[in-house]
Amino acid sequence: MNSDSDLQIAGDILEVQHLLQPAREHPSTVSEFVGLARSIAADRARWADIARYDSASRWYHRLHQGPGYEVWLLSWVPGQGSGRHDHGLSAGVLTVLEGELTEHTERGTRSLGAGAQRSFAPGYVHEVVNDSLEPAVSLHIYYPGLTEMPMHPSQSAPTAVSAVPA
Repeated sequence: MNSDSDLQIAGDILEVQHLLQPAREHPSTVSEFVGLARSIAADRARWADIARYDSASRWYHRLHQGPGYEVWLLSWVPGQGSGRHDHGLSAGVLTVLEGELTEHTERGTRSLGAGAQRSFAPGYVHEVVNDSLEPAVSLHIYYPGLTEMPMHPSQSAPTAVSAVPA
């Protein structure tokens, strides 16, 4: 039996820089979009001074746009929600930057605190709500860029149509 590990045989891949793939300027895979969201979340100076809170409606701002994707910043005061919806043909990544949001899906309810991420495929139906007593900020990446947001009936509210990112 040989006790040599793969690392001892092949060496540390991080020491062989020419074998590493360079970071892409624009992401193209789910994991790269998740990584982009994490890097934006970590760069508080990039988003913290931009966020605004509006008690009449959810506030949103397109933070960045790349080939085939969009990055949105949203704020949520207590009680604000998205309504039950999907994102049409867009897949996405939702990252909570500050505060806490609640996601409702047909599979159940999930509390999302700061740093929590959810990725979803086209047609994924959910509702996002700020059920807490503090404001929240979230980052949303849609690929391809968001062109529609069909609303779905819920048990407590009639169907509505909206083009606001969530």
